[in-house]
Amino acid sequence: MKELLLATCCGAIVGMVFSIVKFPMPAPSSLPGVLSIFGIYLGFKLVEWIREFM
Repeated sequence: MKELLLATCCGAIVGMVFSIVKFPMPAPSSLPGVLSIFGIYLGFKLVEWIREFM
């Protein structure tokens, strides 16, 4: 739980810095983009899980 809180805080700080400096957002700006990142993570974890049983 501590990792999730720290990651969220770090992401918020990076987002604020990018906004202040007027850089584009360093993440997908739409739901399909966010879901694609989640899909990449899910696929990676799925392969790790399958490898445990082989």
